Amino acid sequence: MEKVRYAVLGAGSISQRAFMPAVGQTQNSVMTAIISGNRDGAHKLAEFYGVEHVFDYEQYEEALASGLFDAVYNALPNSLHCEYTIRASQQGIHALVEKPLAIDVDQCERMIEAAHHNSTKLMTAYRLHCEPATIEALQLVADGAIGRPRFFDSVFSIQMSKSNHRLKAEHWGGPLQDIGVYCLNAARHIFDSEPVAVAAMATHGGEARFSEIEETFTVMLNFPNDGLANFVVSFNAAEIDMYRIVGTEGEIVVDPGFRYETPVRMSLRNSHEEMVKMFPSIDHFGAQVAYFSDCILANQDIGPDGHEGLADVRIMRAIEAAAKSGRTQMIQMPRKRYRPTKGQVRMTQRTDRSLEL
Repeated sequence: MEKVRYAVLGAGSISQRAFMPAVGQTQNSVMTAIISGNRDGAHKLAEFYGVEHVFDYEQYEEALASGLFDAVYNALPNSLHCEYTIRASQQGIHALVEKPLAIDVDQCERMIEAAHHNSTKLMTAYRLHCEPATIEALQLVADGAIGRPRFFDSVFSIQMSKSNHRLKAEHWGGPLQDIGVYCLNAARHIFDSEPVAVAAMATHGGEARFSEIEETFTVMLNFPNDGLANFVVSFNAAEIDMYRIVGTEGEIVVDPGFRYETPVRMSLRNSHEEMVKMFPSIDHFGAQVAYFSDCILANQDIGPDGHEGLADVRIMRAIEAAAKSGRTQMIQMPRKRYRPTKGQVRMTQRTDRSLEL
């Protein structure tokens, strides 16, 4: 079977814990290069996974021109997504880019234009669009299982170590960008529309590690037809990961809802039934890689493309403005053009084989 060859761009924690182990679980993808600023670590990872080629960032153009890979998985800090993705596009290399797609609207638009101009594929790494629980929740809402959706409520919190680059303002780090994007993206697809207004508050927590970024965000989004979404995200709280969708005739609760390490549990309650379902434990990262590779090999349009990433960045910037000003921000969004579908799901199996340095 033909396989898409990947270079891992940024061999940090998410690459080590999630992406690298996942690639070998697919039938259509293979790692052929690692590009990293930690050359010793990259060589250890390359030896473990049988990857022949290692480059540092100064050799990026050489790597892109080498013919050794067809796509990059861009897991660099947010501030570097744009530059390194555009450089890949200019060499005819596809890009799977971690969330958020970039640090502002202008950078997102430049990435989209570069992919279009160079006929390369750009996918924002919304792995949940390729796993079955997310798709089933969206389908239940669309089928009217809880009547009309009226509000969405979510909490997503973790403890972030003080050495993590996600605490740096220069990289547009913070809980909104890192984990709030999951809540925001879920709400947009649950209501199948774009928000028209946003209100928000943020705190800094009084700890040194939050001197550059916010510790916690609470956000309210107003959607057309008076749908409301509320979520709280934090880098300084116990690990909680859930969302609830309440409609005119029932509710859906997904807990855990966003993390990739554990199987998803969903409950549905309405006037006709009560149901609890445990979903199979699949590899979210393997699923999204398999989906992206399928799109490349078949030359098909990507679902969560650059425009999907751009939409969330546009809204997150409005959320920041609302929190800073203390005023509700009106948002004018382009028409929503995409909704995840069952055809994107890939039931990729997990593996216990990984190396974390």
